[in-house]
Amino acid sequence: MAEKPTYLGLLNTIAVVETRAHAYLTAWADVTPDPDVRAVLRTVAAREGEHGMSFAKRVNELGFEVRCNDDPGFETRMEIAGSDRSDLEKIEALELLRFRSDDEPDVFDTMFRDHSIDIQTGALLGRYIAEERDTLRLLQGCCTQLQARGSEATPSSSRLGVLEDKIDGVSRAVDELRQIVCAQAMPTSSV
Repeated sequence: MAEKPTYLGLLNTIAVVETRAHAYLTAWADVTPDPDVRAVLRTVAAREGEHGMSFAKRVNELGFEVRCNDDPGFETRMEIAGSDRSDLEKIEALELLRFRSDDEPDVFDTMFRDHSIDIQTGALLGRYIAEERDTLRLLQGCCTQLQARGSEATPSSSRLGVLEDKIDGVSRAVDELRQIVCAQAMPTSSV
């Protein structure tokens, strides 16, 4: 048996997590009514699936097998992905932007701290990191567009409050006007 590389756990984790992400992102893409969201999800799901297979292949090439751990949250993510929640609610519930960072360093910077990583694995990790960062940019752009559409379609709660106050005011004015009209229409009694 081959000597166990220090980075084998990282490769295994990426293989498993990316394969699962492919599954729930594909399920979501299958049900979203928004063609723009579907296009982003298909791109991201394809990347995740390819990452899962590439890292599983690399683990195998190093002389080992991928070990899948139990993930009790996976079924929940699948349910969320296939649900009738809005796309924006799914982005939030699935925490797709949790690794998004404009600051340095980001979550991927630590992957090359292990200086024993071989050339082939290093190339694979480099491509993975670049694609994951781009995926986060794609998902952030999708989220921003959905938020903009949502704010155009539904007024904010403060704006709703202002509208409710105005409607209440108009209602009171109409009621007062009705009372005045009724009072003027009543016959006056002569004494």
